[in-house]
Amino acid sequence: MGLLEELESRILVGDGATGTLLYSYGVDRCFEEMNVSAPNEIERIHEAYIEAGAHLIQTNTYGANYIKLSRYGLEDDTKDFNIKAVRIAKRAAKKAVHTPYVVGTIGGIRSFRKSAFSLDEIKRNFREQLYLLLSEEIDGLLLETYYDLEELRTVLTVARKETDLPIITNVSLHEPGVLQDGTPVQHAFTQLESLGANIIGINCRLGPHHMLAAFEQVPLLQHAHLSAYPNGSLPSYENGRLVYHSDEQYFYESALKFREQGVRLLGGCCGTTPKHIKAMADAVRSLPPIRQKNVKTLVTNEIKVKTKPQAPPLQDIVKEKRSIIVELDPPKTLGLQTFIDGAKALHEQGIDAITLADNSLASPRVSNLACASILKQSVKNLRSLIHLTCRDRNLIGLQSHLMGLHELGFHDILAITGDPSKIGDFPGATSVYDLSSLDLISLIKQFNEGISYSGKPLGEKTNFSVAAAFNPNVRHLDKAVLRLEKKIDCGADYFITQPLYSVKQIEDVYEATKHLQSPLYLGIMPLTSYRNAEFIHNEIPGIQLSDDIREAMRKTGDNKERGKQEGIAIAKTLIDAAFERFNGIYLITPFLHYDMTVELSRYIQEKEQAKVAKIR
Repeated sequence: MGLLEELESRILVGDGATGTLLYSYGVDRCFEEMNVSAPNEIERIHEAYIEAGAHLIQTNTYGANYIKLSRYGLEDDTKDFNIKAVRIAKRAAKKAVHTPYVVGTIGGIRSFRKSAFSLDEIKRNFREQLYLLLSEEIDGLLLETYYDLEELRTVLTVARKETDLPIITNVSLHEPGVLQDGTPVQHAFTQLESLGANIIGINCRLGPHHMLAAFEQVPLLQHAHLSAYPNGSLPSYENGRLVYHSDEQYFYESALKFREQGVRLLGGCCGTTPKHIKAMADAVRSLPPIRQKNVKTLVTNEIKVKTKPQAPPLQDIVKEKRSIIVELDPPKTLGLQTFIDGAKALHEQGIDAITLADNSLASPRVSNLACASILKQSVKNLRSLIHLTCRDRNLIGLQSHLMGLHELGFHDILAITGDPSKIGDFPGATSVYDLSSLDLISLIKQFNEGISYSGKPLGEKTNFSVAAAFNPNVRHLDKAVLRLEKKIDCGADYFITQPLYSVKQIEDVYEATKHLQSPLYLGIMPLTSYRNAEFIHNEIPGIQLSDDIREAMRKTGDNKERGKQEGIAIAKTLIDAAFERFNGIYLITPFLHYDMTVELSRYIQEKEQAKVAKIR
């Protein structure tokens, strides 16, 4: 009799955590490497779970793939780790009175950085491990800890084409009942069932209490069985180590409740030990599986949409007319009067928005959100486009910040990765980078659907307009455009470029991007002095000033006013080149010299007026 046949008439018990036991023994390295360096230790863990009552054990291969092993420099050992893992598990199984099933485990790759690996990379990575496990004649596959449903659907499709063995698919949830993209669990299960999964369930992240709440909304499946592998509990952090607290009696009682929800395969994830598995096995040993259940009605929280009238988003404005946005950096020191005066002068000149950097060049400045809030009170109808970097905030902070922006009424965001801390004033500070700019764009767009990162409803839909950065100052412009297109796929509405200092470069950018529907604001930052020009030419990566520009700035010497006027003249030449090709101009104010960007704004507007008059 096979695994699926047994599940037709009885509840089976899987094993618990391998990593938890190894961690408790003081092991703090790649667990999969121990298939080679300490095989007897891994075998003893399998034996302990079998003795506790497990009918099914999984190979110690959760992270035994090229991508995860490369974190340890062990990617060349992928084959050895997988083959040894299956043989160790089989050896332990053969010693048992009732031989348990051995399933090959493959863990999910994507977590909250969805953009880190493409689906093609994931498929290549998955196929290698899949073939290695199948070559050792396992009894089935366990695909576990998949937070990203798209990834799980992809690898399940690959696996189903390659084998007829039973496949177990376990998703992981941040919130009970919903995946991180907002998909209800029951809908996800239906999708996985249609793709050929034989056993479908949930593992990791949630303890029994919250996992049971998720299963209460899940009906029995027509062509697949349900599985549950809860964590031991929520972990606590004690003396530098994660510790799980839950007793075996609680798992005994939870096993009975999981049975009532139709679960036929019970196991454990993080924090569980042979004691927990024994408790679950004892609880369901003589009980048949249920064949009918009452399902709680799926509760869909209504998501409100604010109907307060708003100005058109910048991506619409720039498609319809000449548009100017100006960056005015918050100051590095306390005192905002010069900053406010600059914002007022630019607003009076008729620009469409002030853009506020988020600690540019990794140097601390007055909070751009604070500056935007102050400008909202002191400069009526001035629009603020707020930069948001991934460098300074973890995922919790980013979500909190976005919620705050929404509540304060700021809807224009530039999502950027952010300069690394090591180039700024505090090179020893930590750069967070929980997300990349692509992930942040996707997160903001998910907010616009009223869904938080965890998949939980936010209560309201946000209405953020999302700009993304485009850096043409690279050796291979075509590769930069490919990254730009990836940002469009993630939801970017329009783009703001780094400053350009070459007419030829402006022409090249136009030719490389004219096929795109998403508009660009072309970046122009006036030079302020010869020293400033030399610094930019020699120390800013990717930017090369022409000999003519450098010579023109050199002739200004140490005369500050001459340097500024020459910088403005050069910027006007660049504006002339951009004017007929791009509707959007992004002026970057150097060192709060807002008089320079006021003059350049006026120049652009006068050109536009002259153009309109000529047409008439």
